[in-house]
Amino acid sequence: MSDRPNGLTYADAGVDIDAGEALVDAIKPLAKATRRPGAEPSLGGFGALFDPRAAGFVDPLLVTTTDGVGTKLKIAIETGRHDHVGIDLVAMCVNDLLAQGAEPLMFLDYFATGKLDVEIARRVVAGIAEGCKRADCALVGGETAEMPGMYAPGEYDLAGFSVGAVERGQVLPRLDEQKPGDVIIGVGSSGPHSNGYSLIRKIVERSGLGWEAEAPFAVGQTLAEALMEPTRIYIRSILPLMKSGRVSGGAHITGGGLIENPQRGVAEGLVPAFDWDSWSLSPLFDWLAEQGGVSDHEMHRTFNCGIGFVLYADESQADSIIADLTAAGETAFVCGTLQAA
Repeated sequence: MSDRPNGLTYADAGVDIDAGEALVDAIKPLAKATRRPGAEPSLGGFGALFDPRAAGFVDPLLVTTTDGVGTKLKIAIETGRHDHVGIDLVAMCVNDLLAQGAEPLMFLDYFATGKLDVEIARRVVAGIAEGCKRADCALVGGETAEMPGMYAPGEYDLAGFSVGAVERGQVLPRLDEQKPGDVIIGVGSSGPHSNGYSLIRKIVERSGLGWEAEAPFAVGQTLAEALMEPTRIYIRSILPLMKSGRVSGGAHITGGGLIENPQRGVAEGLVPAFDWDSWSLSPLFDWLAEQGGVSDHEMHRTFNCGIGFVLYADESQADSIIADLTAAGETAFVCGTLQAA
């Protein structure tokens, strides 16, 4: 092919192939650090292979999830706090796997931006790799898309995809085991996690505070620091309980809060009945409610209100489950029961 005078290049159109290659080189060691049995992360291929037998599975079913971080990203972008949103991304996917009793195996990410900033993207992917380590799953690849004109300068978006596995006889929920009187065990969250941030941003705007102002509900932290606390990953603390057979189901508390999510892990004819007085809102959620004039019902259906995951179990198992969760570093407590609809 001959050169053409005044010819355009991809770089002239706003896409920097060299920057993309530099990012791949920068994140290869991050992915390599997430290796686990069954997976050998190798960025640059067209797909990733996983061997369930090498991971110890005999007769597994595969479970897949996908999610994003939502408008929490807006705070990350506005404040330059890019290091933890990757943990949020992983958490939102692998905690969903957990609700079906599945063990996370591998994770892929999608990072889209108008113009690629290699250092910002590296920081984001470093957070994703950290989340994968906490979830004991392998970061096996992903996609970086540079799309001029699609995003404002400095903006980016994230999506995550996770694959897990569960032995055929251990899939949750086990609806036939559930009955009225079973307890709901709440497992504490680290904050709002990655839901309700459109409302949070509106409340912060109403408060008149800047992101770097001291948080009224957290001494020694800025508002941005407190609200950017990453989503808690529950794999190491909750998955052993599920494998032990002591819980009949669970729910990851995400969008829809404590109104919509808990029902998803409960048998037809039963409803989760929360004892709203069994725990107190943290100062963060108290501040959101008071500053925004948010009703109790709106709080319960928008935020996790301090409970990031719920488990369902026979009442006789409650004490041992809470003891195991506490030993694993979680805050756990009975917060309601299942009742006939």
